[in-house]
Amino acid sequence: MAYTITKVDVWAGSMEDRPGGLACKLETLSEAGANLEFVIARRCPDKPGTGVVFLAPLQGASQTRAAKKAGLSKAASLRSIRMEGPDKPGLGTEITRLLAEARVNLRGLSAAALGRRSVVYFAFDSAADAGKAARVLKKALAGK
Repeated sequence: MAYTITKVDVWAGSMEDRPGGLACKLETLSEAGANLEFVIARRCPDKPGTGVVFLAPLQGASQTRAAKKAGLSKAASLRSIRMEGPDKPGLGTEITRLLAEARVNLRGLSAAALGRRSVVYFAFDSAADAGKAARVLKKALAGK
């Protein structure tokens, strides 16, 4: 099983920090047919009563309209790539070391494994960093 590495647009927006605040955002997207595989939500300690949500993927015009209706937009200051493939002990160490050696700074990383599969979302400050990271990872993980 090879690793696939793709560019992904992450959508983000604020939400109310209250019971159902996140559910309201997600409901609008579900009604438009969104099948999200990545959601991170948290409160904003510096802004009491508010939180932030990051999610992906959205596809097509109806999901884009629903996202905008829910107060979400493409995260303009955030560039992301998605890596999917086999899970193995030390994978996180390997991929973060590869990026460090290539002098690519991570803005964020979210990863999960289910059974023998893993998925990792990387966030970068620029498209150039995201592109370089994708090239480094593809080259190093080819054939693994």
